[in-house]
Amino acid sequence: MHEKRNAPLRSDAQRNRERILQVALVELTRAADTPLSAIAKKAGVGQGTFYRNFPNREALILEVYRYEVEQVAATAAQLLADRAPDQALREWMDRLARYSMTKAGLAEAMGKATAYGSFVALGHGPLTSAITLLLRANDEAGTIRPGLTSDDFLLAIAGLWHIDPSGDWQARVDQLLDIVMDGLRAGAPGRH
Repeated sequence: MHEKRNAPLRSDAQRNRERILQVALVELTRAADTPLSAIAKKAGVGQGTFYRNFPNREALILEVYRYEVEQVAATAAQLLADRAPDQALREWMDRLARYSMTKAGLAEAMGKATAYGSFVALGHGPLTSAITLLLRANDEAGTIRPGLTSDDFLLAIAGLWHIDPSGDWQARVDQLLDIVMDGLRAGAPGRH
């Protein structure tokens, strides 16, 4: 008998895992303290299957967060394929903001389940890659000031994390991101 330790998951196992993640995203966004048994039941998997995939609450929440951040990050390339670089950047900022505001329950679940630093680190790679891709395209098109880094961008939008997601956040987010976008464009070689 030989083990396939690094073999990809069988398709039914992969479907179970994805179904658990989809249900967990919805349920944890709605209520941070949703019991794992309720998530397993709604996903239509047994406790054994659930715990084989996610041995504890922290493992599930970290994976939901990672999966979601990767989805948001992946839209950067899609937007760049269809839009001018500065339009792609501004629309991606909207998507990031919408994700941040609508996933408040998930953020609360993250805070309860784990140390803050571990989920910030989890999202840093995909988000940094997406931001770098967008900034580079805009830099090459001359639509933003040259030499901006992903850290510059993250500092510029840091106000997002201080907007109350339970209030009327849309207008405040739009205003903040318009200000940030104006700042990114200031000093762009393509502007006269």
